[in-house]
Amino acid sequence: MFIQVIQAKTSKRDEVRALTDEWGELPNEGSGFLGGTYGFTDDGDFFGVVRFESKEKAMANSERPETDAMAKRMGELMDGPPQFHDCDDVTVWGDGGSDDAGFVQIIQGRTDDAERLKEVMSADDDEMRTQRPDIIGGTFGLKADGSFVNTIAFTDEASAREGEASSGGPPEEMVSLMSDLTFYDLRDPWFVSA
Repeated sequence: MFIQVIQAKTSKRDEVRALTDEWGELPNEGSGFLGGTYGFTDDGDFFGVVRFESKEKAMANSERPETDAMAKRMGELMDGPPQFHDCDDVTVWGDGGSDDAGFVQIIQGRTDDAERLKEVMSADDDEMRTQRPDIIGGTFGLKADGSFVNTIAFTDEASAREGEASSGGPPEEMVSLMSDLTFYDLRDPWFVSA
């Protein structure tokens, strides 16, 4: 799997939402497109976490004229140039993403021990489901420089906050393997599936 994260400030939420819906209606046969998770933070950051079968298919999709036209339209709706985070080392944990998620949290950061962090993150799904039924699952996208984008799908925000408070947060070893963390909350996410 390959994940591309698009991040940009925008004051045109309704137009961006409509365009992502339109984008999802494009013919995607053979493009390798698996789906996308989208949303806005309270302070105007737009996030698009787009999943593809492979980096090669994602790059080929970017070269399609209809994709290029949509990307240009999207750029015009942003308040500044978008940032792109391309992750071709992807770990899916739990049930991965879910179109049923009522709340999504995106965590950006760095790690110096990616292999161990991926092991800890995907260890014992059954225990996680027991302790945190509010967590549906997520994707962990890693870049070659050790920076990452972790996308976590929750049933809803209230359950996520309650689960975080009662469990004491993520395992200590997981936290020790991450640095430079920034959290982004998508309180009203939407999804496009292939």
